[in-house]
Amino acid sequence: MRAILPSAAGGPEVMKLEEHPTPAPGPGEAVVRVEAAGVNFIDIYQRSGQYKIEPPIPLGLEGAGRVEAVGPGVTEVREGDEVAWSGSPGSYATHVRIPVAKLVPVPAGVGAKRAAAAMLQGMTAHYLVRSTFALGPGHTCLVHAAAGGVGLLLCQMAKRLGARVIGTVSTEDKARLAREAGADEVILYRQVDFEAEARRLTGGAGVHVVYDGVGNDTYAKSLGALRLRGTLVLFGQASGAVPPLDPQILSQKGSLYLTRPTLTHYTATREELLERAGDVLGAIARGELTISIGATYPLADAAEAHRALAGRATTGKVLLIP
Repeated sequence: MRAILPSAAGGPEVMKLEEHPTPAPGPGEAVVRVEAAGVNFIDIYQRSGQYKIEPPIPLGLEGAGRVEAVGPGVTEVREGDEVAWSGSPGSYATHVRIPVAKLVPVPAGVGAKRAAAAMLQGMTAHYLVRSTFALGPGHTCLVHAAAGGVGLLLCQMAKRLGARVIGTVSTEDKARLAREAGADEVILYRQVDFEAEARRLTGGAGVHVVYDGVGNDTYAKSLGALRLRGTLVLFGQASGAVPPLDPQILSQKGSLYLTRPTLTHYTATREELLERAGDVLGAIARGELTISIGATYPLADAAEAHRALAGRATTGKVLLIP
């Protein structure tokens, strides 16, 4: 097989597509031929050394493809099944060995590209709006990076749940995408202060919840955009980690709530994984949820994909195609 397994952390240039032995599945495992792999900020954190991973670094946590072989005793999947996964490393490859407990079936008509694009970001958006802060009619949410992969899905899901959606973006083109995805209002944060504008749009009250995957550049004003007893959901750190926060600030700003969730804890059991993935992929199959694939790159061009994502030059989902 061919795979990207950097021997040391570093810049995008450490990612080289090289020949490696094709793995054989063990008990409870399957080997899948990868048809599409998702590119995410966590890949950049792992590749750069921001998140410490022992080399060789198995980049790529999500993808979709077809089962080529199964290990002893495996009954959950069979050769030829179309499957998708998230949270299993090594997807920047032509083949990947995965515990079958991580695999979910791909409904007919979805396809590998949309399935790969939906797993991490789709399930993230799903748990954010349904579990971390369960949105409904009467709620107003603020979505940062509303034209990004998670942002576009958040806008769609939040709108379907009856919430009022305010998005932040950097350009008019991205504003159009956010509106098409369901944002009621879009703030161009380079032109106006999003904290002040969010308060203006809510008559001074502030929003019920801020979904913030940006992190360091936005968290302070995100807190300021919240209403009394509002919730800041920090689910990522695209601009860097948030520094230590004095809990007294939460009291001073209105008895606010702060949470730092992760998908792993919202797919903690096989049953929860199947239910959450089934909701997302099923909505795509029915045409109720649109997955925006902003760019695809050959697997050999993974470095270019990382540069584009880190430079915020992308909208929607970025995929690698082996």
